[in-house]
Amino acid sequence: MKSNKKFTVLGIAAIVAALSLAGCGSKNNNASPSASPSESPSASTPAATESASAPASESTDNTVKLKGDFEIQYFVGGYGDKWWKKVIADFKAANPELNVKESGGPKINDQMKPRWIGGTPPDFVYIDGAGLNDRQMVEDGQLEDLTDWLKDAKNIDGDLITDILAQPAQQFDGKVYNIPLVLNSWGVFWNKALFKEKGWTEPTDFQSFLDVSDKIKASGMTPFIHTGKYPYYINGSILYPAIVSANNNDFTILQDMAANKVEAYESPAVLAALNKIVTLRDKGFIDKASIQINHTDSQMLFLQNKDAFIPNGLWLPNEMSKDIPQGFDFGFIPSVTQDAGGKVVANTSTATVAIAKNAKNKDAAKAFMQFIFSKAQASQWAELSGAPSNIKGDISSSNAPNFVKDAAKYLTDPNTVVIPTITYNADVDKAMMDATDALTISKITPEEWVKRVTDVVKKVGK
Repeated sequence: MKSNKKFTVLGIAAIVAALSLAGCGSKNNNASPSASPSESPSASTPAATESASAPASESTDNTVKLKGDFEIQYFVGGYGDKWWKKVIADFKAANPELNVKESGGPKINDQMKPRWIGGTPPDFVYIDGAGLNDRQMVEDGQLEDLTDWLKDAKNIDGDLITDILAQPAQQFDGKVYNIPLVLNSWGVFWNKALFKEKGWTEPTDFQSFLDVSDKIKASGMTPFIHTGKYPYYINGSILYPAIVSANNNDFTILQDMAANKVEAYESPAVLAALNKIVTLRDKGFIDKASIQINHTDSQMLFLQNKDAFIPNGLWLPNEMSKDIPQGFDFGFIPSVTQDAGGKVVANTSTATVAIAKNAKNKDAAKAFMQFIFSKAQASQWAELSGAPSNIKGDISSSNAPNFVKDAAKYLTDPNTVVIPTITYNADVDKAMMDATDALTISKITPEEWVKRVTDVVKKVGK
């Protein structure tokens, strides 16, 4: 599950072009629990081998030969650590005189915190997981200003890094300190094999979702389960896309909500979206166990075919890899709340990489940055993490899981509405999550949801 929150709002990102392709543990617009590390693979793809064999001089310039110590900090969550193990091995092979140290794991952010505070951080950091927040790191002066470097920085393929990013680097007061590496999308999963066996039609919009859910319920199975303990799952996958659909596919309403504009929360689009959750509730489609369970419990019930649909992020299959039954085939769509013929809405989030301001080996850190933002590594990330990379590229012929390829198709489709990463005030976010939980169990009405949330918005906006 994803694990930490961004406290900034990205500007409008360009519609994601051909992506190459977030487990629990992706830096994003919503928090989530972390998963255990994965084992490192033993073989590389031909593309990865090609990148790995690139001369070290291509990563920096013709005069710099990377030497000395170089330390990389990376959080291990739902995406696992297979890609990190592989890309670091590739980088070591390309730079044999460089002593590369890995500092990774599910608790690495807490373990490394004293060093960041003390001014002796690692050289390179993957900003993901609980305990790391990019805005706070920038405000604390912990990250290197990459603004000028990024303007001309090329990857080892010779491409400008800025040209191949699906979502651009975020700016803090006009400056760039970190670059998005991972692109996640919230959405709804189901078991394609089960649907084929039962003859159920896979959903493409809200009406088809309701129609197949009626059939699922009639069969004795509960159509829908969510993670009541962490309601940002249902908000990220169901509520926010529904708000955008009801707002004529204009996601700026969510940005206005994040800016604590009361009128945005009082918009008819918000009530229309909330009423779609009420429809699921009143039809008896929501598993009553949802309200009290966490992400792994809900995911286990889904994998056991106790429930047909689950709202989640793209890290789900990788996070639950040890528990997936044989023959289970993940289906995925970013949104099911659009009207028939309406556009799919993808609520995205990113996880980023940065260089420490106090890094001892900035040459190696920049070279590693250029190394990982290559098309080969993008394809390799998709295969080994089970999530899209933020690097443009066609992964249709890669060994990435089918659901990742499906997600990439949606994210590259010009008809998909791609919501950039948006983060809400922490108190407002909690109010929305608590209110949504209450709405799913008939404790409040949509109008009362709005009242609850706007009361908090008014307080934090003072």
